[in-house]
Amino acid sequence: MTRVKVTRNFQITIPSDIRSKIGLKEGEEVEVYLNDEGRILVERIAAKRKTLTCGKKLLPEEIDEIIVRGLLEAIK
Repeated sequence: MTRVKVTRNFQITIPSDIRSKIGLKEGEEVEVYLNDEGRILVERIAAKRKTLTCGKKLLPEEIDEIIVRGLLEAIK
């Protein structure tokens, strides 16, 4: 167990030893919920897709936009 402090914006930092144990990377999403015992739980969401690089890192939303533009050009 590791104790962390809540910031004035109600944010916490997930300790590095826990991040590395679960393989959590910057930009990934987690789910936060309250269980029946009143405990706050944070759960890693399995990544659905890898981030691609093309001279720069592309976010999944940017990849989707590129695909849509390509499809629109193909049907013209």
